[in-house]
Amino acid sequence: MASAILSEELKCPVCLAIYTDPVSLRCGHNFCRVCIDRVLDSQEGSAGYSCPECREKYKERPALHRNIALRNIAERFLSTQPDEEVAGVHCTYCVDSPVPAVKSCLLCDASMCDKHLRVHSKAPKHVLCAPTTSPETRKCSVHKEPLQYYCTEDTSFVCVSCTLAGEHHGHQVETLQEASQKKKEKLRNDLQTLMAETEEAEKRVQSLEELRRKAQVKTDGETKRVTTLFRDLRRRLEELEKRVLSDITWQEDVLH
Repeated sequence: MASAILSEELKCPVCLAIYTDPVSLRCGHNFCRVCIDRVLDSQEGSAGYSCPECREKYKERPALHRNIALRNIAERFLSTQPDEEVAGVHCTYCVDSPVPAVKSCLLCDASMCDKHLRVHSKAPKHVLCAPTTSPETRKCSVHKEPLQYYCTEDTSFVCVSCTLAGEHHGHQVETLQEASQKKKEKLRNDLQTLMAETEEAEKRVQSLEELRRKAQVKTDGETKRVTTLFRDLRRRLEELEKRVLSDITWQEDVLH
């Protein structure tokens, strides 16, 4: 459970994959560098820029600050996941020698290294995700288009065509970013609830431990009191025995 929660916290809200070269905006939200660059590029020429997570507005293109700590955590997390499909995915365009891919494009069915990613189309229809050898698993099985939305009524991922004319037409849908954010909030709330329950359980354990300690102290006191009582009784019996024997001896001497 802890691994799943950490995995959710380490996912970029744009591509929904583990952070690659994470950067932060002034508002504090983190994104893969290529993902936020693509979002900001799409906002060029509009009234301004905004964070895709909290919608904070920026008059000028915001500066991106590398989050080295988050990058290290993401890399360490990935190193503990031997079954991640990222391993072994190479750039489609580096034909001379295999170069590890940093992103895959679901529209192009191609994976790219950092160099080729820089010149890749920034159009929104080119959906980027973590490097994958199976892009078809991230596409609609009916329309063969990238899964970009989440249908809340059927709890399934859908493409644009599904929402326009497919079986999900007219259904309530959310962007993957919105669905991811809600999922993260739910996980955070569940984690907080779990922590609160754990804290309450620890308090109960401490209370029971205190009662046990007090009972032990009381038991030890009773044991000591009873032990002292019987020791005193034995001492008195021994003294009484000595006096009786002494009296018997004295009487025998007198009679003889």
